[in-house]
Formats: sequence, C-alpha cells, structure tokens
Amino acid sequence: VPLGLRLLEPLYGAAQRLDRCWKLRNQNRNFDDAVIIVVGNITAGGSGKTPLVIRLCQVLRAAGFNPGVISRGYGRKSRTLRPVTPASDPADVGDEPLLISRQADVPVIVAADRSAAARALIEKGVDVVVSDDGLQHYRLPRDIEICVVDGSRGFGNGRLLPAGPLREPLRRLETVDHIVINGESDELLTDQHPVPMTLAAGLLRSLDGGQSWRLSQFSGCQVNAIAGIGNPGRFFKLLRQARIKVNEYPFPDHHDYTAEDFLGMNADLPILMTEKDAVKCRSLGLDNAWCLAVDAVLPAEWEARIVEQVAELRK
Repeated sequence: VPLGLRLLEPLYGAAQRLDRCWKLRNQNRNFDDAVIIVVGNITAGGSGKTPLVIRLCQVLRAAGFNPGVISRGYGRKSRTLRPVTPASDPADVGDEPLLISRQADVPVIVAADRSAAARALIEKGVDVVVSDDGLQHYRLPRDIEICVVDGSRGFGNGRLLPAGPLREPLRRLETVDHIVINGESDELLTDQHPVPMTLAAGLLRSLDGGQSWRLSQFSGCQVNAIAGIGNPGRFFKLLRQARIKVNEYPFPDHHDYTAEDFLGMNADLPILMTEKDAVKCRSLGLDNAWCLAVDAVLPAEWEARIVEQVAELRK
C-alpha cells in the first residue's frame, strides 16, 4: 500500500467515527411499530446484497408480513424521494431498486434520506422495512443488521479506505446480528457463525421478452458476457461452470450502458448479462441479448429464524 494512502487511513477512520456519532445522536426513532432490517456490508463495492434483499422480501411475504424496500438509488440523477415501479426509468431510480421492484413485487422507495423513505413506506402500510445497503447510514434506526460478505474477495488487506477496501473496522462485525457470506470463503469468521449463501442460476431470458432458455442450452457456445456489478468475475465464473466459452467484458459497478459499449464485440455471438445490467440495456435495441436470473439460496433454518425475530419484534 502506498505511503500516502496509509497516512490517509487514520484520517478516514477518525472522520468515520465522528460521522457515526453525529448520526446516532440525530437518529430519528419515530417509526411506530415497524421492524427495520438493514442489509449492508463493511467493504466498498458490491457483495451480493440485492439478491438477499429480494429473498428476504419473498420470505417475509410468505410469512404474512407486508415488507417494503428503501434504497439510496445509487447513480440516479435526483436525490429526491421517489417511489419505484416496474416501469420506472433506471436513470431516475437506480438499477438495483428497479430490479428489486420487478423481482420482489413489494413497495420500493428511493431517497437520499433513508429515514424519510422508511416513513413513506410505513404510511403505505409496510410493517417491515428492508434497507438495501445503509449499514453506515446511522441516522436510520435498525432492529436487525445483516452484513453481507463477498466470499471470493473477503476483506482484502483488512485496512480502511483509502489504504484498503474497508468502510469500517473488522470489529464492526461483532455488533451486527447476522453475517451472510456470499459464495465460498477462506475468511475465518467461525466465532460469528456466518450464514452461507449461494446464487443459483435460473433461466436465460431474451431482452426482447420473446424467449427463455435454460443455461445448459448454451453449453459449448461462445458468448460475449458483460457484467457491471461489484464482482464481475463471479458472473463469468458461473457461465464457465455451465461449460460456456466466455469473452469477458467487465464494466464498473452500476455502469450506465450505451450502444458504443458493444461496438468492439463479435456481432455474431450472443450477449449474456446479469439482470442488473439488463434493466439499463433493454432500451438499446441489442440483438441476441440475454439476461440470467439468479436466486439467493440460504439455509431454511436461518430464514425461519429471521421470521421469528421479526414476529417477536412486532409484538
């Protein structure tokens, strides 16, 4: 790690502690009897939070609750509070909130002020507010904290930004209620009893909505694969495990796609992408383009424990 970044690390840590103290002192606790679940991470970049949020909503709905989701809506043009519908423009609401709205079929609201978004959901009758990200947004009170860890990347060198990937020190893991590890991991977190999560591949759907194929039907084929997610390698690995020959095109997380991004690709090959990429690529008129559905798979006993926790908190 360069010396300059190491020197900035303690300054970031001090600023982060001051910010946390200020937000905790100004925390808004007026949320009636709704339960607030925060799903976040302590590292910069994606870790698999969105599939977990979608699965939580499905589990809570099946248990008789009325969940809703709040999000900042990373990368959107506005900071104002805005409801998200399946027909929303990703530029207005963000790619992940739009994906959640389409997949989870629950009320979703984006706002820079997550507390205001939570109040708006509760006014709509939501009794469990799930925050997509926001572990460090301490102005928002929370009843349950879930920290998601990318198993393949872990905690890097274990240092705070900008010398490493950590938003908060590793000791923060001791205070969260649940640690979910997405994929295989070499991290030693046995004391915190981490919950394993895997992403199961579903159907490949054409972006024009006309066809659905199993992933195995592309076995042996060569494809152009794009991924503008936190860990593009995870998507490419999933395709290779299905014996697909992958031309990899990684993009930054939340990338705003344009037609120019596809000019250098072999036009004779199909284009495979994640659902998160697809919400921004459907309007580009791509030929032979497909998105892969994935589902978060978690232990049934852990899902039952979350339902029990929410039920107890609702009392």
